[in-house]
Amino acid sequence: MPSRGKDSYSIQSVDNALDVLEALCEEEDEVRISRLSERLGMNKTSVFRLLATFENRGYVEREESSGKYRLGISAYEIGQKFLSRNTLLRKARPVMERLVRECNESIYLVVRRGEEVLFLDQVDTAQQVKIVSLVGKRYPVADTCAGKLMLAHGDPAENGSQIAKADLLKFQQQGYCFDTGRLGDGIASIAVPVFSTNDKLAGTLCFVGPDFRLPREKIIEEFLPRLKEAGEIVSSKLGFLGHYLGKELF
Repeated sequence: MPSRGKDSYSIQSVDNALDVLEALCEEEDEVRISRLSERLGMNKTSVFRLLATFENRGYVEREESSGKYRLGISAYEIGQKFLSRNTLLRKARPVMERLVRECNESIYLVVRRGEEVLFLDQVDTAQQVKIVSLVGKRYPVADTCAGKLMLAHGDPAENGSQIAKADLLKFQQQGYCFDTGRLGDGIASIAVPVFSTNDKLAGTLCFVGPDFRLPREKIIEEFLPRLKEAGEIVSSKLGFLGHYLGKELF
C-alpha cells in the first residue's frame, strides 16, 4: 500500500478551528469576530461558531461589554503543561539562567516552526536598557541568525535558495551566526546550535541586545565562548555527544 502524506489525513473543520485559535494567539489585544473573519478569509458565522465552541471549553473568553474575544484559562493551562514537560525547555533553562548571570544579556531559546523560527523562551537581563521581549514572536527562518543556523544544519533540499550555500557552510563550520538589525533597528544577536540525539538540531541559544552594548568584536571575543559552552552543555543533556568526539575524556 502506498504511503499517504500527512495532509491526506487532515480534517478541514479541525484545520479551520486551529486557524482561528492561532490567529487569536497572534493578536496582541482582544479582537472582534470581523477582524478574525477578514484575516482568515472565513465567513463571520463560521468564525462565531468556532469561537463559541472554544468558549464552552474555556479556551476562549468573550468580553460582554465589547463583544471582543481573548484567550481563556484552558489555553493558558495547556501552555503551562507544555512548558513544564518539554524536555528541551527543562534542560536548557538552568543553563540559560547561569549564562545570564555571567554575561548580563538576554538569552533566548529559539526553535524552528515550519518556515519560521519561534522565540520559545527567554531569561532576561537586569540591564536597564533592554529589548522588548521576543518570546512568542515568529520570524521567517532566513531572516535571523538563529534561523540561518537552522538552515545550515538542516536538510539541504529544504533550504532552497534563501541563503547562499557558501554562507550556510560557513555558519555550520564556525558554529555560530551573528547579525545586526534583522530583529529591529539597533538590535544585535548571535546564535549557536543545540543538538539532540542522532545529530538532530533541537534549536538554538541566542543572545539578543542593543548593538551599542553588543558590538561584533565584543560579543565574539567575550560572549561567544560562553555561549558555545552553554550550547554544548544543553546538547549533552539531550543526549548529544558529538562535541566530545575526538576529545580526551577523563
